[in-house]
Amino acid sequence: MKIVGRKSEQAVLEKCRTSKRPEFLAVYGRRRVGKTFLIREFFGGGIVFSFTGATRSTMRKQLLNFDAALAEYEGTAATPSANWFEAFGKLKKYLKDRIDERGGRKEVVFIDELPWLATQKSDFVAALEYFWNSWASSRPELLLVVCGSATSWILENIVKDHGGLHNRVTRRLLIEPFTLQDCEAYFRAMGAQIGRMQIAEMYMALGGIPFYLDYYDVGFSPAQNIDAMFFAQDAPLAGEFSELYASLFKKPENHVRIVETLGANAGGLTQKELEAASDIATGGTLTKTLRELEQCGFIRKYRDFTGKKKGHYYQLTDFYTFFYLKHIKDNLTNDGHYWQNLSRKGGQYAWNGLAFERVCMAHTDQIKRRLGIAGVSTETSVWRSKRSKPAVRIDLVLDREDGIINLCEMKFTGKKFDPDAAYEETLRERRETFREETGTKKALHLTMVTSSGLTPGSWRGEIQSEVLLDDLFES
Repeated sequence: MKIVGRKSEQAVLEKCRTSKRPEFLAVYGRRRVGKTFLIREFFGGGIVFSFTGATRSTMRKQLLNFDAALAEYEGTAATPSANWFEAFGKLKKYLKDRIDERGGRKEVVFIDELPWLATQKSDFVAALEYFWNSWASSRPELLLVVCGSATSWILENIVKDHGGLHNRVTRRLLIEPFTLQDCEAYFRAMGAQIGRMQIAEMYMALGGIPFYLDYYDVGFSPAQNIDAMFFAQDAPLAGEFSELYASLFKKPENHVRIVETLGANAGGLTQKELEAASDIATGGTLTKTLRELEQCGFIRKYRDFTGKKKGHYYQLTDFYTFFYLKHIKDNLTNDGHYWQNLSRKGGQYAWNGLAFERVCMAHTDQIKRRLGIAGVSTETSVWRSKRSKPAVRIDLVLDREDGIINLCEMKFTGKKFDPDAAYEETLRERRETFREETGTKKALHLTMVTSSGLTPGSWRGEIQSEVLLDDLFES
């Protein structure tokens, strides 16, 4: 399959390819998001050396693999390197001979899964630093691409390094999950006959992760596909959860504990609440783990509308992880048709509501565009009442510079939603509670974000604007 979407990312890669200076590009993003595919497909034959680190491997084995890869490109017999400095010295000689012979053309060196290469006491980063600073940084024909799924490691050890690689990265590229629009294009490229409601349902379970989407069988329904991916015997994604976190973090126990805690608290928790619920002491360990999870795209840190310096919540945003924790982790049914049976019994109702809220929050740019405020300075936040019981919660607050605040209510239904008088009274009470507790003087607009729209003529004055699922598919 050719590259789908990724227009802005491809624009960055094209600038690297046509640049007249040496380029050091750091590519990072969640595991399975398609980083390697994008680089290899975009540069193709322009890649003159490619090497991928092996997970949980020793320095010696990594060096042997590196030497074998380089020998294959050179067309010679492999000779073992004693250390990474020697290995990069051989790479330098190979590239220098190639550049001197060909000249002018951009030569792409692609080192994938870089964090796995930096084993303890290996001096890999020091050797990479020396390779770049002593030679590669003076060769305008060279484009060095380093890539890794352990985003926090890439950011801290390469992009934001305070040592010899400080400010050496010339460009950085975060590869994010597909949007709904990207997923639609991806399914079309696969030849799938699938509607937008069904795409949204797949998105709720898989997110915009191409690796997961690639398991979709166009001959089956979305429900059948989810069963095949997760619940059937030998389901390909049944063991993904443990592999996912173990491959990114050396000691993933705290990371897993945090996402499990947030998975059980869909609306999110403050750091203090997380400390109490997860039993991880606050301070360096908790703060570092939260930062790593956020950098790797599993959670988000977002502002409380009325919060000050410490007014933030953390929420699990990785769709696959949320689905796993809700439907797979403690599932003892051994039912290969679990998802289809759950759907027939109406058991997906509560899940759909929670998951759709996440879909909406992942597409706030599209919501703002539909509301006509894409060009208006807007802060996105959440709000919890400190007084009402049960506590009123608004999961998406759009605080606009033009004097208006949109309070968004999100509903996922299989048919048009009819907000009856009782429901509108609930919305009115939420709005007035928000106004009273926050003390805001701005106009408050109630906004409905729905999967199937509102019943015609159902607006009774309390709802000022409507956003449809179709709007979330717009660019």
